[in-house]
Amino acid sequence: MKKRYYNKILSSLEICKTFKELKQIHGVMIITSAIRYIIPLSKLIDFCTNSEPQNLDYAESVFVRIDRPSVYIWNSMIKGHSNTKNPAGALVMYKKMQRLGYSPDHFTFPFVLKACAAIVDVRVGKCVHNRVLKTGFESDLYANTSLIHMYVCCADLESGEKLFDESPKWNVVGWATMIAGYVNNDRASDAIRVFKEMEFQGVEPNEITIVNVLVACAHCRDLETGKWVHDCIGQLGFCSRRLNSSSNVILDTAILEMYAKCGSLKVARAYFNEMPERNIVAWNSMIGAYNQYGQASEAFRLFEEMRLSGLEPDEATMLSLLSACAKLGALSLGQGLHAYVEKTNIAEHVSVQTSVMDMYAKTGDRQSAFQIFSGLHRKDVKAWTSMIMGLAMHGHGKEALNMFSQMQRDESVSPDHITYLGVLSACSHAGLVDEGYKHFNSMSDVYGLVPMEEHYGCMVDILSRAGKLMEAECLVKTMPINPSVAVWGSLLNGCEIHDNVDLAEQIENHITKLKPQGSGIYVLLANIYAKAGRWQGVKRVRDLMRHNGFRRTYGWSSIEPKLLSS
Repeated sequence: MKKRYYNKILSSLEICKTFKELKQIHGVMIITSAIRYIIPLSKLIDFCTNSEPQNLDYAESVFVRIDRPSVYIWNSMIKGHSNTKNPAGALVMYKKMQRLGYSPDHFTFPFVLKACAAIVDVRVGKCVHNRVLKTGFESDLYANTSLIHMYVCCADLESGEKLFDESPKWNVVGWATMIAGYVNNDRASDAIRVFKEMEFQGVEPNEITIVNVLVACAHCRDLETGKWVHDCIGQLGFCSRRLNSSSNVILDTAILEMYAKCGSLKVARAYFNEMPERNIVAWNSMIGAYNQYGQASEAFRLFEEMRLSGLEPDEATMLSLLSACAKLGALSLGQGLHAYVEKTNIAEHVSVQTSVMDMYAKTGDRQSAFQIFSGLHRKDVKAWTSMIMGLAMHGHGKEALNMFSQMQRDESVSPDHITYLGVLSACSHAGLVDEGYKHFNSMSDVYGLVPMEEHYGCMVDILSRAGKLMEAECLVKTMPINPSVAVWGSLLNGCEIHDNVDLAEQIENHITKLKPQGSGIYVLLANIYAKAGRWQGVKRVRDLMRHNGFRRTYGWSSIEPKLLSS
């Protein structure tokens, strides 16, 4: 073909903007025989694989007519498939490429490994890793980064760490991949550790890394590191307050969430108020933090502001608000939220249905809770646990234990640590000491669950309420975890019930060393001494309270926030 036609076609492919234009150029290529040349063919397929996913079918129709496609064209097709909703097609293309005798190059592997990561197939990923080694690309930075990404996405952190540690030098993408892997696999403290090592090595983080390490700080409640990272943002030249930038909305939201989840609510709210653009995640972070840190009324006020701003709540919003109702015992408000949920597609989420049921169970409306529970197609551990906890906390211990027996007969679900808190609480309320011991032991013997401090606290409470104070004291002193104020408080509560002031005096020594953060346990101790007429002890406890900055709280009442209009 004439050179001028060839050059014109190449230049047309370079400036092509739409699929309609591409099809016209393709027609010209067929007429002028340019379709026989590999460079224009490569550009044609490149356009299809880099544009809308539906254009991949067109690329396929062109590809199957090429007698000997270049490795570049194979890579384009693999890349195109790796970016679709069905990335397994990239692996099919990769296997076909090898079967026909084509050798992959260092551009092939990142696309193939991306597909392995997307479908979470570590077995195929390891086969690709072996191929990387055989073809001599083990020192290629992009191939290695893609391998780490594949391993961490498949939750094989050990293999990812091994690769990362074996390489003497990584660019920012390698560090970012490892940090993101730790965050996504619930190893936030490791993410923070690697970020600090990255800083020490003098590698400047990108915005993705900053966002991930802020998420890690939020998960660890590491406010000190979070503040340090926030300070670094300005020094690195990132501006989290630029308008019309989606990346900076994400960065803004990550900063907000870090402060909110770390309990620095005033700073979080001030930051929230100054945000030029607030997405649903920002609203949910602030609402969730208010709920988490006992400021439910603020959570509902902010929810009303959110609705007035024109933004509709999503699943996460409702989960926070329903949880707040459960904590407050605010049944009428919970009913209002339930009515609102039923008018939207949020009700379709199983997590929301379970949360509504949990709210009814914990606010004492057993009938509504049972109705929702019975209607669940699949009853997961959260659903069973919500019913058990709700029944136990409202004094229906035997019903809660009966519910647990039903759960044990369901082979599709196993109890977790939280379930057992409900079970032991039920035993405590029902005064069932032997039953409590049986369930406490079954945690490890039957389900392999190691009892935590809270479970020991429940057992101490069971024994203390039943008057077995010496047995309870023995359990506290022999438990494998250092007893907290809460555990000693359970034993002290038994001392009040059964008028054992001598044991209470011994407990005082342990409590004083632990320096309680609240006044409740001091008030309980003072009451025990007052009841026994030991006024010197009362004075000593009150002096301790004053020394620690506590004032006696005589009582408080919880008033439901005004029901929000639907």
